[in-house]
Amino acid sequence: MAIALVDYGAGNLTSVRKAFTHLGAEIYTPESPADLSRASAVVVPGVGHFSATRSLTPDWHAAVREGLSAGRPLLGICVGMQWLYEGSTEAPECPGLGVVEGRCTKLTGGADRLKVPHVGWNTLELAKASHLLESLADQSNVYFTHSFAGPVNDATAAATQYGGERFAAAVEDGLIMGVQFHPEKSSETGLAILRNFLRLVARTTQVSR
Repeated sequence: MAIALVDYGAGNLTSVRKAFTHLGAEIYTPESPADLSRASAVVVPGVGHFSATRSLTPDWHAAVREGLSAGRPLLGICVGMQWLYEGSTEAPECPGLGVVEGRCTKLTGGADRLKVPHVGWNTLELAKASHLLESLADQSNVYFTHSFAGPVNDATAAATQYGGERFAAAVEDGLIMGVQFHPEKSSETGLAILRNFLRLVARTTQVSR
């Protein structure tokens, strides 16, 4: 069971790889879209500006979508989750994968005029049953660092409030999953989320054999 950790120049691969390796997962970094064919699942991490996703060219989009059709789970983390949407106002010229409806927009800080970017610990408001968030308690704390976020919609598995502004903190739609926060920096709660993802990958890998 091999997990493809996609490197598109948006950083934080080391900490994500370390967290998955700690949990016993086999991780590799694909050099081309064709390298995704041997993956049991795909993880798209990322920090910083949405324009970095420009490196995920149409052939990467096609390979990731092909993997979903073949039953391979997909997890986006931070900017990687934003990439699952149709796009972001941070870089309007860069299309997202478009497997989650809507576009990401900049946080305002709300009526409380809180500082943006939103950095630090905040709570998850569980919105629906989710394999990724299985057994997590409502209001669990996770670590965020971001200025843009996706809208709350039917794909939202958990939401978070910041300055009275509510945004999607986690999404799940079948094998499509994403978290706006950083599970690799979210202590035991984050590791529990990654374990849940690996359990799902193991189940889907058995089914596909």
